[in-house]
Amino acid sequence: MKHTNSTIAFSVLMFCAAILFLPNILLAHCDTVEGPVVKAAMKALETGDINLVLVWVQPKDEEIIKEAFDRTLKIRKLSPEAKEMADMYFFETLVRIHRAGEGEPYTGIKPKGTEIETGIEMADQAVEKGSSDGLIKHLSKAIQQKVAASFNEVKESKVYNKDDVEAGRKFVKAYVEFIHYVEGIHKAVAGSAEGHGHEE
Repeated sequence: MKHTNSTIAFSVLMFCAAILFLPNILLAHCDTVEGPVVKAAMKALETGDINLVLVWVQPKDEEIIKEAFDRTLKIRKLSPEAKEMADMYFFETLVRIHRAGEGEPYTGIKPKGTEIETGIEMADQAVEKGSSDGLIKHLSKAIQQKVAASFNEVKESKVYNKDDVEAGRKFVKAYVEFIHYVEGIHKAVAGSAEGHGHEE
């Protein structure tokens, strides 16, 4: 089945909207042991390639990471215990600096098994597989259902007796929520997902 331009545009809109309404979950994803930042740190330490982690911090923070990286490589050679402590020191430093670059506080590295929102897991899988088809389908369905349900609530409450103030308030509440939701989607499409982007 071929995708029309409108279908593709709507799917992109869905993706942006989902990102917009899940900022806290996205940010939390980067401070887990199984998240992309720590995984990059592990690979960098094993290969000695610091560029694998420099991409996760802003240019102004490179020196801090380079110093921490060199220190960690030296200490981790001393013993298995030293290696474990040095690696965790580097993970924490990298994640802390990464989150600071996003304007977010560092609250520690979450342990293995920390629950990640399904959509974020699917986003990671899409990147690994090199295909966004499943992700777009998932997000499109979720947001289509939300828009339809919100719209129907407005439609059903729109007609009310003008003397019934409570019924009128019910309509206004449904209307405002619907408008704000759609407005948020359009803002997401017009702008970009905040949180994971790096300043130029």
